Amino acid sequence: MASVKTTAKTFKLNTGDLIPAVGLGTWKSKPNEVSGAVETALKAGYRHIDTAFAYGNEKEVGAGIKASGVPRDQIWLTTKLDNPWHQRVAEGIDQSLANLDTSYVDLYLMHWPSSTDPADRSKHLEGWDFVDTWREMQKLVGSGKVRNIGVSNFGIQNLEKLLSAPDTKVVPAVNQIELHPSNPSPKLVAYNAAKGIHSSGYSPLGSANSPLYDNETLLSIAKEKGRSPQQVLLAWGVQKGWSVLPKSVTKERIEANWDLDGWELTEDEVAKIDGITERFKVCGDAWLPVKVFFGDDE
Repeated sequence: MASVKTTAKTFKLNTGDLIPAVGLGTWKSKPNEVSGAVETALKAGYRHIDTAFAYGNEKEVGAGIKASGVPRDQIWLTTKLDNPWHQRVAEGIDQSLANLDTSYVDLYLMHWPSSTDPADRSKHLEGWDFVDTWREMQKLVGSGKVRNIGVSNFGIQNLEKLLSAPDTKVVPAVNQIELHPSNPSPKLVAYNAAKGIHSSGYSPLGSANSPLYDNETLLSIAKEKGRSPQQVLLAWGVQKGWSVLPKSVTKERIEANWDLDGWELTEDEVAKIDGITERFKVCGDAWLPVKVFFGDDE
């Protein structure tokens, strides 16, 4: 058990690249807190940072990377194409790279399967959809600006449409989706795996005021292990086979979320967490001009 080293674990993508199992998420982190959080995480040992143009914090992420002193080539950096930029993929990646002050990202994701009209964000672009966006994203492969391309918030229905499109030549390396015991998405995770797509889990703790923290099953396992519910949730995700992206800006929590070595959950404990029946989503699709979640994930 002492030899278990979750923080060193990686998952092999369909490109052959290795994505670290545990990363720092930066969604909903407040301005002026992100740079310090990234620096703290990298100094604690994290080597995977996740951001997005839509988060408005790419510049802070870049500053945190510089301040950490950790060489860029030792860090897995993910960012995402924002919905109103779907017709401007080449511009989108260049803007993100400028914000991050780096020459490349390890993973560039289409943030949502929703091509929003930049002139009116309540509307979807006419005559354009995510298949067109992916066609443009494929052109970035081999450019030196992105090492891998992938998608986010894609359910089975939209993945089927993307993968069956004549223009789709590259299978996404990653599908970043909401994953925690109250949104476990087993059908979607299995579909991703069957297609050679790695699942990466955002909101693995079920948000800041997560109902999971009151879940008796989780609390009893945490108590038995002498671990926090958050640590148990992260171990569960990694042992289920996906990378996890816990978000925090406080030094203590960032370090605690990294304290995953030397222990693991038993098969029985994983099964008990799998058996949690309460369901909720942290992130819905009501704010988008099109529906993207169709209940086909479970």
